[in-house]
Amino acid sequence: MKKISFKLGISFLIVVLILESLLFFFLYLFIVKERVESETDNLLGRGMNHRDVLEKNFNIDTIEHVALMESEAETKVVIANEKFKIIDASHDINQNMKQLISKGRSMDFSHHGILVESRWASEPYLATISPIIIDGSNEGYVYMFADTNPIRTMIKNITLVFVVIDGIAIIISIITIFFLSQFITQPLIKMKEATEKITKRDNDVILDIHRDDELGELARAIYTLSNELEYLKNERTEFLSSVSHELRTPLTYLKGYADILNRSNLPAKDREKFASIIQEEATHLAEMVKELFLLAKMDKNQFLIHKKTIPLCYFLQDIISKLKPAFTEKNIRLQLTCAKDVNVNIDPIRFRQVINNLLDNARKYASEYTSVKVSAYEQEDNVVIEITDQGEGIPEKDIPYIWERLYRVDKSRSRALGGRGLGLAIVKEIIERHGGTVNVKSLYGEGTTFTIKIKKWN
Repeated sequence: MKKISFKLGISFLIVVLILESLLFFFLYLFIVKERVESETDNLLGRGMNHRDVLEKNFNIDTIEHVALMESEAETKVVIANEKFKIIDASHDINQNMKQLISKGRSMDFSHHGILVESRWASEPYLATISPIIIDGSNEGYVYMFADTNPIRTMIKNITLVFVVIDGIAIIISIITIFFLSQFITQPLIKMKEATEKITKRDNDVILDIHRDDELGELARAIYTLSNELEYLKNERTEFLSSVSHELRTPLTYLKGYADILNRSNLPAKDREKFASIIQEEATHLAEMVKELFLLAKMDKNQFLIHKKTIPLCYFLQDIISKLKPAFTEKNIRLQLTCAKDVNVNIDPIRFRQVINNLLDNARKYASEYTSVKVSAYEQEDNVVIEITDQGEGIPEKDIPYIWERLYRVDKSRSRALGGRGLGLAIVKEIIERHGGTVNVKSLYGEGTTFTIKIKKWN
């Protein structure tokens, strides 16, 4: 994670440096260009002002006056006649100035004047030329010169200021990015440590789940995962313990009664009785193993659903006709109410298992001389199946747990009634594999209603 922090910091730093460099570079170019243009515009403007004065009074006195005015300025003026012969100048004329004056002879220029030399970085002077035009006739020229050393000094100072500012900006950026990368990576480091603890089955995870950002969402996801893994671990432990207990009981019966059957002096009546018990427990054990195997297939996603469209009423009537004798034997009336022409897209074999399981539960827990009602009807795009009994009901505290594997509401009566605590878990799994839902409502002492809701076409 430290590598991530380092890489993140370096990446940020490189991006910031590139952006800062581009920003400072273009800002530097803009300022330099602005300052040079200001100097050249000022030089050209002074030359044009002198030209305007000379156009009004082009005589020796005015010419000397102009030269005298520029003698105290940083700029230099040279006044030439129409043949580029020098009449007067504010300063001594050196070789560089003579070259620029000569250069001006071959240039095309307008009354507004032009730049003769603008290369401030390599040449000693900036120079402009403005023609003196009187009554349409070109009477002479005003040359203006500005030493480029002050400009270069100014640019050098500006460059130094930018270098200092850039250096300070880089230092601030490095410090900011360091703390920013730490701010981002520290939660990631804690999450990494949390996941390592989870892999070691230590679910004592402490994360900042109150952040209102992506890191907060990730922390909440890891925290939820930790809780779910803890729950699954406890569930697995409890499930294995329950399975061990459930298998141990019939195996104990089988071993115990098998030992008794091995006695030579056992009466034939008792032998027959104990053999029947062994057969009953073996059947119970086989059914439990079958259901456990079915749940294992569901967990591994090897449990396939093969749907087809069937008439629901005929399907339910067929199931009820086969189960009715068992209900009649217990003096329980089994009734079906089904809307005609209700079709549903289901796996008939798996769905039969669901209805059989729920009706078997209703038969076991319903009281004598009561009714068990099966209702099927359409509700918008859904088909609803309700199975209602008038039995003892389910205590409210147990309702959230009845779908868990091997959970039994009344542990003391479950064996007598043949319950293994797996049927409702299988029911819920099959219904959900069909894309439906199953819910339960129960009043303790009055009865229970299981409601299956499934799409007509899914």
